[in-house]
Amino acid sequence: VRLVESGGGLVQPGGSLTLSCAASGFTFSVYAMSWYRQAPGKERELVAAITSGGGGKNYADSVKGRFTISRDNAKNTVYLQMNSLKPEDTAVYYCATKISGSSSWGQGTQVTVSS
Repeated sequence: VRLVESGGGLVQPGGSLTLSCAASGFTFSVYAMSWYRQAPGKERELVAAITSGGGGKNYADSVKGRFTISRDNAKNTVYLQMNSLKPEDTAVYYCATKISGSSSWGQGTQVTVSS
C-alpha cells in the first residue's frame, strides 16, 4: 500500500487549496478513504471520509461547509478541496485507508494558513 499526498502549501486566510492523494498497491475502488490532520501539539483528527464508491461522505464539524472530499477511482486518487481556510486549519494533512483491519497512511502534506 502506498499513499502519496500533494497540494499543500502556504495560503492566506479565506483562501483555498486542493489536496490530492495518489494510491497504489491495492484495489483502490474497493476501500473507503479518509483525510486526517495533525496540528502541532495536538492529536491527529479525522477531517473527512468517503466510501468506496464515493456516494457516502462525512466531515468533522469544524470543516463542514468548507471542505469537500471526493475521489476518482479511475485515477486511484482521493481529493480534499478546502475553501475559506482559517489559521486553525494549519496542520499536516494525511490520507489514510484501512485494509483488513490495518491502517495505512501517507507521509503527509503541510498546510499553513497565515497572512
